[in-house]
Parts: sequence; structure tokens; C-alpha cells
Amino acid sequence: MEGYKNASKHIAVLAFPFGTHAVPLLNIIRQLSDACPDTMFSFLSTQQSNNSTFPKNLDKIKPFNVWDGLPEGYSFRGNPHEPVDYFLKAVPGSFIKAIDAVASETGKPIDCLITDAFYAFGADIADELNIPWVAVWMAGPRALFLHLQTDVIRQHVGINSPEDKTLDFLPEFSGIRVTDLPYGIASGDIDAPMPALLHKMGVSLSRATAIVANSYEDLDNTVVNMLKLRFSMFLNVGPFNLVLISSSTVDDSHGCLDWVSKHEAATVVYISFGSLITPPPHELQALCEALEECELPFLWSLRGNPEKQLPQGFLERTSSKGKIVPWAPQQQILEHPSVGVFVSHGGWNSVLESINGGVPMICRPFFGDQQLNTRSVEVVWGLGLGLEGGTLTKEGAKKALKLILCSQEGKKMREKLRVQKELVRKAVKPNGSSTENFRTLVKLVSNTYHQVD
Repeated sequence: MEGYKNASKHIAVLAFPFGTHAVPLLNIIRQLSDACPDTMFSFLSTQQSNNSTFPKNLDKIKPFNVWDGLPEGYSFRGNPHEPVDYFLKAVPGSFIKAIDAVASETGKPIDCLITDAFYAFGADIADELNIPWVAVWMAGPRALFLHLQTDVIRQHVGINSPEDKTLDFLPEFSGIRVTDLPYGIASGDIDAPMPALLHKMGVSLSRATAIVANSYEDLDNTVVNMLKLRFSMFLNVGPFNLVLISSSTVDDSHGCLDWVSKHEAATVVYISFGSLITPPPHELQALCEALEECELPFLWSLRGNPEKQLPQGFLERTSSKGKIVPWAPQQQILEHPSVGVFVSHGGWNSVLESINGGVPMICRPFFGDQQLNTRSVEVVWGLGLGLEGGTLTKEGAKKALKLILCSQEGKKMREKLRVQKELVRKAVKPNGSSTENFRTLVKLVSNTYHQVD
């Protein structure tokens, strides 16, 4: 930890330890660390999150554990919201305590605060310490704009109003319906810990010195410009995973890329519902039946035991057509010309990776911003499809697969994706917009940025 002791600046990073938040935040911090050699970073998250997020030997980035808020002797009973709610009840006190401990342990006061954008309390902590606050938003610009507009939306549509009501009172959102909104904006228990956290975020984010976002200027450009008017600095520096992947080796221990290479262009169905979700059994069965009846080659990244989760005999009957693996190098698979469609949960990272690969999507959303992403993919950008009724049925899946792989409409989607693929790759080039925005962020955190009023 030599580099840590000799650093001239000390930045505290507050991570959200659930879902796919801590890893992309650490990725951006690693990038900042490379660009700011005399800076040390203290990365604050729960022990469980740090244990699974941190690779060994990051010279100038050190993990510190924050209390997870769980009662003594707590045992997980299967409700994924419970640990999140306990954790949120303990913040911001748990973080304030940890920041004090980090400053005294390292002997260096904090010069800048970088947090997951969820943490509105970052504003108060930064004010108290009289330092800049940089908030990192992990999802898309459209979702962020809706969280900023929560009060306006509630005034217009109320709580739990008809799901097909559209947001035509917001410019650029006339294609979005109440049912597409993240839970807690205009539906469900708006006072539950997570909706309350996001509501506070929408109110407080304008206090940040800068908002850093996991996207690029050309996707939803009008919405991006609307966000730039709201914040003193809004920096798209993504997609985070595109910016970083080139330096790391690809883990393809299951031979996915070799298998995909044996197929013709744009014919393979790639399926992955992310690292947190598996669709319910009847939907898995419907998807399996659709794949069998369409006789399409498929590569499926499936958590758990396929023998137990998929219909009896499915693996044997499709062994010549399909390959099922517990993990796949998703970005490289989506970049492969043989892949013709991506069946996904509509998570933001998956949407970005699909655009980067130029592959149309079929989305089956579950929670968070996934429904909004699905609607945007289908109605706003024309880069893929949702499913009728929002769930996987045999007929719905067959119809969507055929439309994307075998029709003019699918061809049009690929054309639109080709344009976005060029734009996203341009953004991360040495003189691209995301790279320029990242340089601005480096200047900001190293205190050499002077804003011109």
C-alpha cells in the first residue's frame, strides 16, 4: 500500500452494495486512479459487496467495510428487498461513521466525495466537509430525468392511476406510459425505503458538483440536453464497460465464442436475463417451446441447474441446436456477427452492450428501470421489442423471434443499430465525447478544473 501512503489527495467513494451497482462504480474509479496517479481512493461498501467486487492488489484503491444494517443473528429468508431496506435504514449514519474512521486510519482528510447517485445525502456530507460531490448514475438518461420529475408526474397522474395513461405532459415522453415507470414513482408504496431514497435523489442531485453517467451523448440526445440544463455539470462518460474492457482478458472457459463462430451471420439467439433474475418456470417453458418450434440455434447463459429448471427432455432434444452455459462473455458474444437477437431482461448494461454489438433485443423486464428501458428500446429508439402482456409466452416469443430474424422490420432495427453502434464506438475513442467528458472529470477530482460562469 505504498502508493496509498504517499498520495497527495484522498477521495472517498460510497457504493450502493446491491444489484449491479458496485462493480461499474469500481470500474470508473479504477479508470480515475490510472489517470490520477497521486490520488488514493477509499471505497466504502458492505463487507459482502467488497468481498465479491474487489480483485486483489489494487494499489491506490482500498476497500473499507460499512455496516450492512442487519440485526444481530439475521438470516436471509428469500425476500431480496429485506437486506436493502435494513441497509437503507442505517444510512447515512453508517457512512458518516465509516468516513470518519477512514480519515483517521489513513491520516488523510477527504478531498472529494464520489457516490452512487442514489445517495442524496452525499450533498450534506460534502457540504459538511466543504468538498466537491460527484454523483455517479448507473442507468440511462431517460430514467434519471423521470426521477427528477417525480413530483410533476405525481401531480399529473396521481398514484396507482390507469397503467396505459401516457406522460404526454413531458416533452420527449409521450410514448412512455404509467406502467413503464420505475416502481415507486407513481405506483406501489411510495414511502418504502427504496422509492423514498430515489425521490430524495431527484430533489437533491442538482446540488452535486457533477453528475457522471453511464451512457453516451448520442443516445437520447434531447433528454441528455434537458439534463444538462438541470445540472451544473452532466458528464456522459460511458458505456463504462466499453471503456475498460480492452485492457482485460476475456474469460470464455465454456467455449461460447468458438460455438457461435460455427453459425451463419445473424442467426443465433443469445439469451441472458442478467445475474440477479431467472424468469418463473412457466415462462422458461414457454421460451423453450418457442425455441424448439422455431428450430433456431441458441446460446443461453443460465444461472442454476438447467436439468431442473428447463422442461424434461429439452436439453437432449436441442443438443445439436443449442448450448447452455452458467456464464458467458456477453459483450464479446453480442459483438459476434453470428448473433441475430438478444433475449434479455432489459437491464441498462445489457441494452448498451446490445447497441455496441448491433444486435436487436427482445426484452422481458422485471424491476427497476427495466420496463422503461424495454419501452424505450421498442417505441422510442426502434432497436427491439417488448413482449405482448410483458411476459414470455410461446406464441409471443415465436412472433418476436421471427419478426427480428426474418422480416423487414428486423432489418430496419439492424440499420438503426448500425448507426448507434458507430456513434457509441466513436464516443469512447481518444477524441470522442465520453473520453473528453472523462478528462473533465479527472480535472474536477484533481482540483484543476475551473468552471467559467
